[in-house]
Amino acid sequence: MGILYYGGSAVPIHIEDRALAHLKVVIIAKLRRNESFTVSWRHPEGEPQGRSTIWIHPSLPLRFVFDEPGAPELNRAWVEELAHSANALGGITLVDEHIEAPDECDDEDQDSGK
Repeated sequence: MGILYYGGSAVPIHIEDRALAHLKVVIIAKLRRNESFTVSWRHPEGEPQGRSTIWIHPSLPLRFVFDEPGAPELNRAWVEELAHSANALGGITLVDEHIEAPDECDDEDQDSGK
């Protein structure tokens, strides 16, 4: 389980490592453009039920902490989905990764003439 520390708060935000790695890419891209936005997520198991939202601003410190020493291979479609939500009025909504089954990819390739 990864951890996001935000602002001056010592309270950790627990996010699964793989999800945090994808979220980090999108957050850093937005902050490089000096953009502010929100990030929302559902609380993980073991924490009080509910959801949270934080306001991300370039002037506030962020620290990403991962359990795994190596970075995972990123799912481009998931990064794009998170980036798309980052540009929406509601900000980034951390959604589950959608993994296409090999048959689904083959069907798309056949439909497109590949």
